[in-house]
Order: sequence, then C-alpha cells, then structure tokens
Amino acid sequence: MPPRLDMIGLVVEDLAASLAFYRRLGLDLPADADDEPHVEATLPGGLRIAFDPVSTITSFDPSWRAPTGSPRVALAFLVDTPAEVDTLHGELVAEGASSHLAPFDAPWGQRYATLHDPDGNAVDLFAPLPDR
Repeated sequence: MPPRLDMIGLVVEDLAASLAFYRRLGLDLPADADDEPHVEATLPGGLRIAFDPVSTITSFDPSWRAPTGSPRVALAFLVDTPAEVDTLHGELVAEGASSHLAPFDAPWGQRYATLHDPDGNAVDLFAPLPDR
C-alpha cells in the first residue's frame, strides 16, 4: 500500500490556548482536553489533526527546538462567503490572534486573509469571490 497522509501534527507551547483558537475555527476538539499530553480530532474526510505540547515532544526527542523565522506551512480554512472572511478575521484579531495579512481580494479569485495561531503557525481564511 502506498503512503497516505493521515495526520497533521502541531507542537504547541500553550495547549489550552491553541485548542481554544482552533475550536473558534470549527474544529471539534474535546472540551476537557486542555491538559492532556496529546489531543487529536478526525476531520471531515478522515484526515486527523493532532496537538502535542512541547513537553510531550521533548519527552521522546530531547533535541527538539522550536523553529524560528516565518512559517513554512499554513492551515487554510474555507468559509462560505467573502464577508465571512472579513468577519472571522476581525473576531479572531479582537480575541487576541495576530493578523499577518488583512483580508484582501486575491488575484486568484478568493477573498483571503492570514493570521498566526498562538504558536506563530500561519492560518489562512478564504472564500471564493463572486463572479466579476
């Protein structure tokens, strides 16, 4: 059997803050998981996402160090309308998220915005633009 992508794992500094951020983006994460050593959820289509505190990772890989610089990976969340990109971006920033790119009409036909999650990972919000 060929390899298949099964899970995306995020190493997080503050598990509770990260889970709260991703719950706001619609992920079904257990409400009582904020202090667990590993949290995962199955996404529509079967792909899983996992969250591991730094302490879990360093328990088996003591050489692990947080990356520096700009994120190389982004998680992109599709919303229904361009207005929803603006609204959700504004709400998340008001709740403390860091905005990297304010909502804009991208030349590839989407309303697009980029935020950073509590650990600096890029999180894109997008929706198709109506036909022009």
